[in-house]
Amino acid sequence: MNENYSIFRKFSNLEQASELKALLSKNGIESELADNVPPVDVTFAGNTLQNQIEVRLKQVDFKQAEEILEKDAENLINEIDRDYYLFEFANEELYEILLKSDEWGDFDYSLAQKILTERGKPIDKDLLNSLKNERLKDLAKPEGNQKPWIIGGYAFAFLGGFLGLIIGYFLWTSKKTLPNGQKVYSYSANDRKHGKYIFYIGLIIAPTAMLFRVVGQF
Repeated sequence: MNENYSIFRKFSNLEQASELKALLSKNGIESELADNVPPVDVTFAGNTLQNQIEVRLKQVDFKQAEEILEKDAENLINEIDRDYYLFEFANEELYEILLKSDEWGDFDYSLAQKILTERGKPIDKDLLNSLKNERLKDLAKPEGNQKPWIIGGYAFAFLGGFLGLIIGYFLWTSKKTLPNGQKVYSYSANDRKHGKYIFYIGLIIAPTAMLFRVVGQF
């Protein structure tokens, strides 16, 4: 997988991901598809990773790709029926869509703007950019305290279990991709420091513990 590419969109099936890839390719943007299943199934902070197909782009292409999707969505809006569920949303709920555009489809994001405008709530680029920047700041914050995983990681590491190695490595190196393609560390500097310690402790003790187990069998 090309590490210069970042996650742009996620889909639950290959067909939707392939349609987006084709649309981007038609507009001169290179992309690649990837499955997000990790090599080791480790879950932190209670978040369960679901199997999804990722469309990945170079970060420099994110803005152009967003504009392509917005234009495509605007073309579809003219054909939408008035019984579509967003027409029942209150203004506050529509602004929530604009704030958390990464949680909604491009169509709903564009339609929310159109509905608000029709209701006399003008939407300009400055407002949209401000909302996106606020969302990026919020998403860039480290995940909550990882104390239970840190304690467990140390315990497994000192007991010679390879699970300590895995927990330490993920705490230390795990990153998340923001909607603009930027990659940031998932955990705080302090949690990553503990992850590094756990990893190196496990790296020293785990092979030694395994050697003793093997020798003990003879």
